[in-house]
Amino acid sequence: MANLRAAQKAMTRRLLLSTALELFETRGYAGTTVDDIAKAAGTTRVTFYAYFPSRAALMKALVTELDELLERGAPEPSGSRARGLVAVVREGDRDGIEAWLRDSSRQWPRIRPYVLAAHEAAVVEPELRELVDHWFETVVADIVTGLEQAGRFDPPSRRLRGFLALTQLDQLARRWMRHGWETDPATALGLLADSWAHLLGAPRAAATPRPEDE
Repeated sequence: MANLRAAQKAMTRRLLLSTALELFETRGYAGTTVDDIAKAAGTTRVTFYAYFPSRAALMKALVTELDELLERGAPEPSGSRARGLVAVVREGDRDGIEAWLRDSSRQWPRIRPYVLAAHEAAVVEPELRELVDHWFETVVADIVTGLEQAGRFDPPSRRLRGFLALTQLDQLARRWMRHGWETDPATALGLLADSWAHLLGAPRAAATPRPEDE
């Protein structure tokens, strides 16, 4: 009986989260109330508040789901939450960077409603603004970790480099989420890879002069 109740509670919580995400996508975060979520889920305000103390608390739970979708787990001893990103930055290879960016862009359709809802919620909920800012900073920290492991660039410049690189990716992703590709995706991601390689990548070895060039 206890297991059945626990399963029912998990199903109700899941229903509230999925219903809210759908409403946030169609109506916007600001245009969706607790009553809207409860009604669309076929339940009541009382039930909603039994699971979430506020609409903002529910949005925080959706951000946690976003971390799970992106496979951003608990911090490792190094502080990193994304080994793949740390590794590609550490290696600093331009082709590896582009491959990572392509893989990231394939996730955009799945994470689109979460990202747009979180950014909209951050405008009206100070606590969510702090959460979104913190999430951004944890990704910047992963980039910094990669640069530290590589011993690349002056330490004072590493965070700024990570910030600039991630801002470019974030803006391109959110632009796509609102308008789709406005240019050839291979071109867009290739240009972004060039920028990341310049900001974060290992310097390319100078070509050895050929005898006829000397």
